[in-house]
Formats: sequence, C-alpha cells, structure tokens
Amino acid sequence: MKKTIVLTILYFSFFLANGQDMKTGFAHLEAGEFAQAESFFEQVLEEYPDNKTALICYGRAVGLNGQPSKAKNIFSDLLKQYPNDIEVQLNYAESLLWGKQYGKAEKYYSTLAKQYPENFAVLLGYANTFSNLKKYAEATDYVNRALVVQPGNASAMTSKKYIRLGQAYSLSQQQEYKAAVELLKANLADFENDRQTLINLANIYILMKETDLASETYQTLATSPKDSLLALNGMALAAHIAGKNKLALQRSEKAISKLSATIDSTTTKSTKERFVQALIWNKHYSKAEDTIRSYQQQYGDQNWILSLKATLGMYRSDFSESIAAYNQILENDSASFDGNLGIGNAYYAVGKVDKAYSAADQTLEIFENQVDAQTFLNKLDRSFSPVVEERISLTSDNGKNQAISTKTQLLFPVSTKLSFSGAYLYREAKNKNTDEQATTHEFRVGVNYHLLPKVKLHAAGTVIDAKSFSHDYTSFSSELSAKMKLLKLQDLELGFKQDIQNYNADLVDRELKANHFYLNHNLGSNVGVGWFTQYFYTNQSDENVRNLLFTSLYYNILSKPVLKTGFNFQTIGFKEQRPTVYFSPEKFKVYELFLDFLKDENSIQDQSGLFYGLNAAAGYQFIEDGKKQFTHRVQVKLGYKASNRLLANFYGTQSNIASATAAGFSFTEVGLRLKWQISSSPIFNRKKYDHFR
Repeated sequence: MKKTIVLTILYFSFFLANGQDMKTGFAHLEAGEFAQAESFFEQVLEEYPDNKTALICYGRAVGLNGQPSKAKNIFSDLLKQYPNDIEVQLNYAESLLWGKQYGKAEKYYSTLAKQYPENFAVLLGYANTFSNLKKYAEATDYVNRALVVQPGNASAMTSKKYIRLGQAYSLSQQQEYKAAVELLKANLADFENDRQTLINLANIYILMKETDLASETYQTLATSPKDSLLALNGMALAAHIAGKNKLALQRSEKAISKLSATIDSTTTKSTKERFVQALIWNKHYSKAEDTIRSYQQQYGDQNWILSLKATLGMYRSDFSESIAAYNQILENDSASFDGNLGIGNAYYAVGKVDKAYSAADQTLEIFENQVDAQTFLNKLDRSFSPVVEERISLTSDNGKNQAISTKTQLLFPVSTKLSFSGAYLYREAKNKNTDEQATTHEFRVGVNYHLLPKVKLHAAGTVIDAKSFSHDYTSFSSELSAKMKLLKLQDLELGFKQDIQNYNADLVDRELKANHFYLNHNLGSNVGVGWFTQYFYTNQSDENVRNLLFTSLYYNILSKPVLKTGFNFQTIGFKEQRPTVYFSPEKFKVYELFLDFLKDENSIQDQSGLFYGLNAAAGYQFIEDGKKQFTHRVQVKLGYKASNRLLANFYGTQSNIASATAAGFSFTEVGLRLKWQISSSPIFNRKKYDHFR
C-alpha cells in the first residue's frame, strides 16, 4: 500500500535569528524533491550544525531519499536532546515506517497515542502502521479517529483509501470476495471512479467469475488511451472466462488496433500478450505461433514471450515444449508466478505428479494463499485422496427380464504411484415369464501402479458367489490392463479381463464365463477431429468365440461444455450361433450418428454446481442377412456437486440396439450414483518423498 506520510514540521518562521532563509528547502520537501532537499539542508547544517529545524528537515530528506537507517539515527540523536518534543517524536516514528520496522513503530505509536490521544499526526501515523502490519480493523479505527480530529483531511482520506485497498486484497486472498467488493464500493463512494479501486474491483469480479460486472467496471475505467487498452484486455479475459472466446478475440483485436507509439511499453506488452492468448483460446494455433515468433524477434526471450510459448504448448499438448519454456522462465526469475505454477500444471499433464506437487508448494511458498495455486494443489490432493462410490440401478427389457443391482467401490491411494481398490457388487435378476431368478455377489480387490509417467498398470481379482434357480456356485475372475500415452494426442489401453455373464437369471444359471482380450485406442488432434477404436476378442467357457469391433470418428464442436458429434460403426461376429441362449449372430453391424453434450463433474471449478450429460445416437443395424432396422440409443445424467468432496447424480439409458445386452434385448436402465471423497487430502505424507524439478 502506498505510504501517506504527513509532514509534521510546523509552519514556523522561515527565517532563523541569523537571517538564514529555508523556504527553498521546505519547497523541495513538499514537492517530493528529496535529493535536492537533502543537499540543501546539508549545506545549512554546515553553517548551523545544531539547528533543530534544519536537522529535522535533513533527517526527513535523508529518510525519504532511501536512507531510513541514517534518518533514524538522526532522530534518535535529536530525541536525546529533546525527549519530549512531539515534533521529534513523530519524525522518529516515521523513520521506523520508512525502514519497514513496523513492529517497533507499532509500539512507539502506542505510547504516543496514549500521550497525545487527540493529535492528528499521531493518529494517522498509527493508522498507517497498522495498515502496513495488515491489521486492517485497527487501521480503520485510527484513521477514523484522525478524521474526527480533522474532518475531510485529504491525507487521512487517502490513507483510508489505501487501507481499504489493502484489506480488500487480503480478503480476496482468503476468497471472501463479497466483503472485498463492499470495501471497494465504499472507496468509490469517497473517490468517484478512482483508478486503483476500479482495477481492484474488476480483478475481484474476475475471481468471482462475475464476468458482466467485471466488463462494466473495466468500461468505467476506460477514460484514457492507456486505460482503454487495460479495459479491453480485461474485458477479453472476462469473455474467455464466460466461455465467449470469439468475443474475447474481437476485444483483443480491437486493443491491438489501438496500440501506438505513445503507449508505454508495459501496456503494449500486456496487450500483445492478451492477443496471443485470445488466439490460443480460439485454437488459432498456427497464427499464435507465427505471432509469438515475430514478438520473439522484437523482444527476445523475455519471460512473457516464454510464457506464451508455454501456454501454446499446453493447449496443443506439447507438454515437453511447455516444460522447457517454463524452466527457462525460472532460470530468468526463480520467483516467477507463471513459471512455478505453469510448470506444475505441465508436470501434472505428463504424469510427473511428485514434481507437480513440488511446483505447487513452491508457488504457495512465494505467493501465500494465491487462489490459482491453492486450487491446483487442491486438485492434486483430490486426485490422491480416498474415495467411496455407491451405485444403485434398475434394469428391464422387452424380454421381461428385470434386475436390481448395487455396487460399492473404494479407491485408496497410499502414494502418488500406488493405490488399492475394492468393490462389492450385488445383482438380483428375475424373468417374469419364467419366474427364474438368480443373485450374484462379487467381491473385488485391485491394485493400480503408475509405473512410468506415461504408463499405468492395473490388476484385480474377483470372487463371485452365485445362486441360481437350479444350482449355486463360486467362481474367480481376474483382470489386467496397461494404459499408455503413446504420443502427445494418442492413448492406448491393452487389457485382459474375465467375467461371469450375469445380465439375466438364465445366463447366471449357465455359469457362462468369458475371457476378454481388448484394445482401446484414441487418436486426437488440435483441430477437434478424433478417432476412437475398440476391439474385443472373447472366448467363452461354452467354447464359443466372439469378435467385436467398435470405431468412432468424432468432431469436438465445443469444449466448455463439451459438444461432440460424429459417426459410429460396430460389428460383432460369433463363431457359433446360439440364439436360444444369448444373442450370438455370425454377422451383426450397426451404423449410427451421435451427439454428445456434456458438462463433466470435474469441470466444476467452484465448490458446488450442476453437471449433466446427454448422449444420443440413431442409425441402422443389420443382423445376419436381414433387412436394416432403425436403432436409437439415449443416455442421460443429471447431478449436483454439493462440495469438492460430495456429489450425486441420476442416470438413465434406453436402447433398442440388439447388441446392447448379452441376451440381445433392447433395454432400459435407471440409476443413482453417490460419490464421497473420504478425506480432503491424501492419507499418506506426500512431503516425505523427494521432489526434484
């Protein structure tokens, strides 16, 4: 906060008894020309070394000219000669503030306030001391006392403004945004359209995601060419946060067009920086890269240029490029916010979790309570905190099969690399036509291991206890998989898993066990087009064999919320056909168009909010050599995230695709899901691991 220091030198006679005129020195002090004042009073003291007034003025000039220790010594010596002189006492107190010895200043002003409870300079100096100590309640109390003594005093009102600014910033760091806004509005009532207050208010509206209010505040700020650019840059950011990236680019392009040689270099750079960011937000990656290159030729490898390169890398999934740029930023400035937090996000993206944690800790050590850094650390903690999830569902189909099932599962990380899982599934199936019914209990234990940054392994074993209408049995199944990040936008999963077919009572009774060997592959791109492929090879305990291929070519229209459309193709073929037992055609194909609209629970950055999803598809299926049949499939979900640790959602599925179940029936399923993060942080001591950047 800007220090507002009241000159306590009394307006005594400008002429000493010997005729020395000091008006020039006073004028230098009041004009803030401290070097000239220091030189002037130094000359006076050569002739009059014991003059109290000259010594006080010299001490003020020295202290305000960047030598607070020297000023303190001057006033300490004067206090020995004039221990009860209020003028000397006040200047000594101010010298403590100049030297940032706020604790000592607080004690000294406390004594003065008891001796001179109505002295304006004492009360205001005490208020400024409390403000520097971030004791804003006390600062407000004493600046108000000063204003009682001198109502409307400009210096006291200015101090009150900066006290409010400091307190508002402190409240915003604690995410007490509404209280901060009220303080800033009070400032604007006293100082109409004050520039600093408007900037702080707009920034808090940005943090609150009140983007319309932020834009209105920025518009009020735009009263000069420089502030017009500042406003457009802020309004572009507000548009981005509101999900209006095209508007963000329009505003940024307007700001770029207003740049001129008269604009200062800082504003020019921030405007150019926002323009490249807006290009990136709109996925104009080639133009962004060309623009960064041209800026680099003009400015060199300055940190803001490197930050743009790193941001572009993050959006294009060129994480190694981002890490290299962030490392260069940190070499230039180890305390860089962009460098420390940015590299943490990049490390997390490539699976180097320990390094991500280290970067988050380092950022918060430098920028205490910083919102973005704390949010990132909380995200990391949630990734490695124990979670329990409960599902209950009801299923029915046109073959009169009905089922109710519940599933309870637990994920329990014990380090950033290793976690254990457990699950219990109960399913009760019944057919109304035959009165056949069966129940299954499944108990699963699994382990997950992050072998390499781009390789994750999973293994699990399941004990199945089944009771059917003709016999009971116990079985065991296993699964093993590996997930790999092949290239920057290419994911591959290879796996094996076993299961007991438990869709309906008849399948449970047949004890039909399937061994699945599968592959999932996804290939993305920076232009929104992607291609997903899934292949299953299954051999069953009845010696039948199934081949299943599913492939989807899709296009991402929007990213927040996700809006995706595309074309799906599925083909299934069984070695032997057993239509009276389960759906097992020799030839089966489905062609469909789909639309996916999704606001994922993980996209909710606030502690609470709604999330939802709709996946709809329509097309044709071909069974054996029969005629084409129209098909549809709809999946919906609607949920509420009550906090970062608790959420619930309903979901439903309806499909008439013949391959939807092992029995080959169209079916409907509805269910409820609850998810609870047991603890707010990992149960293991993550800081015991060594972290190296």
